[in-house]
Amino acid sequence: MSKPTKKFLCATLCDNKALKVDVESAFVRALPGFSIVGMTNQSIQESRERIKSALTHLKYKFPAQKITVSMSPSDLQKRGSHFDLGIALLLYTQKEIYTCEDFYIFGELGLDGNVKSTTSIFPIVLSLASKEASLKVIVPKAIVQKINQIPNVEAFGVENLNEAIELIKNPKETLHVEDFSYKNMVEIENKKYFYEKDFELDFADVKGQNRVKRAMVISAVGMHNILLEGSPGCGKSMSIKRLRHIMPPMSMQEMLQSNAYSCMNGEDQELNAKRAFRSPHHSSSKPSIFGGGSSKAMAGESALAHNGILFFDEFPHFSKSVLEALREPLEDNQILISRVNSKTKYETKFLFAAAQNPCPCGNLLSTSKECRCNELEIKRYKNRISEPLMDRVDIYVQMSEDYESKSEKNSNEMFDEVLKAFIFQKKRGQNELNAKLREKELQEVLELNDEAKDILQKASIQFSLNHRSIHKIQSIARTIADLDQSNKVIKEHILEALSYRRR
Repeated sequence: MSKPTKKFLCATLCDNKALKVDVESAFVRALPGFSIVGMTNQSIQESRERIKSALTHLKYKFPAQKITVSMSPSDLQKRGSHFDLGIALLLYTQKEIYTCEDFYIFGELGLDGNVKSTTSIFPIVLSLASKEASLKVIVPKAIVQKINQIPNVEAFGVENLNEAIELIKNPKETLHVEDFSYKNMVEIENKKYFYEKDFELDFADVKGQNRVKRAMVISAVGMHNILLEGSPGCGKSMSIKRLRHIMPPMSMQEMLQSNAYSCMNGEDQELNAKRAFRSPHHSSSKPSIFGGGSSKAMAGESALAHNGILFFDEFPHFSKSVLEALREPLEDNQILISRVNSKTKYETKFLFAAAQNPCPCGNLLSTSKECRCNELEIKRYKNRISEPLMDRVDIYVQMSEDYESKSEKNSNEMFDEVLKAFIFQKKRGQNELNAKLREKELQEVLELNDEAKDILQKASIQFSLNHRSIHKIQSIARTIADLDQSNKVIKEHILEALSYRRR
């Protein structure tokens, strides 16, 4: 006679969403064997050997029966070694009266019974938490602190299979983590934001370029897209690489989401307040930047840059298809990857930064070198970037070979300006940074005086500004006003915002 079935909860990643999986086991009188069914991939099939070895370390004797482990829904493709721990617990507790049905169980088993973490566990739990009001999970101790930062999740950490068995026999209260263990934190309107102040790359290294540094502060405060143009060696890439270190603080939700995307891409990182910085080479393929894949839609560089910076160096040298496809994530702050059997949506709320030379040889703006390009070559080079794409760039700065003028500004001082403006924005009650506000949301926080309105109206007629351009100028002006701690946008703010438009 067969034993009654027992089950536990687990989940698998399908594209970028976690789908619940019920895992059941049954012992049947038949020739001894151990099989796992339910559209499982090779990593799950191999778990049989890991589970056998781990249970043997606990002196567990496999019964002379047919053991069947079933994963449902059976038509859903499951993948990942994080099913190991739950299956081992099912087998060990088959004859016991206690149950683990209330828990989601994740962990890969070593041959000695130690429980290991995998890169898929964190994004799975984060996705489940967004759909369920409360969640109890058993996870490897290595990531329990990170899991406990997710709202409505009670995490129990175990180091080995023996600890997991003791835990389900007598579930204990998990250690409550009060705060993310980070020294730099600011609380605004009862919400915590975290940041770093270790300026690995410092703007003090950039000689001169006061206008560029001002533009960088504005870009960081409002998360405005920025394009730097100038001769080789004038400091374009150098400046943009330092932009990451003066970006505004991040909320816990932003950190969790960014970390989840990194984990889905196989990059297991510690939870930290440093914003993402992705800089793909100009020869990168379209799927590598925007995501894709034949069987599984992986996140591309644009998704991995979510809440951070996506940097295109040598901007015009990227392929035409990549440049034109960039318009969607810049406009909608999300990207949809469609396949025959699936559709995957990734958030792409990043600051886009780019650097380019003024001409193919790079010397058009140089005061010491002669340009070797003719007009046709320069025109062809500039035309690689279409007007609709340029329309999505907020701030354009033409850099000079300014090596002699002194600039005392360093990253610490620039970040202090950003932090003050960030606090000013958040106290106003807005959830998004200025560049990410939709038109209606921007109008709610935009208060122009009569002079500012008059200047903007004249500029729109004189420069034939379209609706998007006007919206961007208003957004930049709002950011400049935030730097001045001003509730009203005045004439000077509009004039400075207009100075950053591409002529």
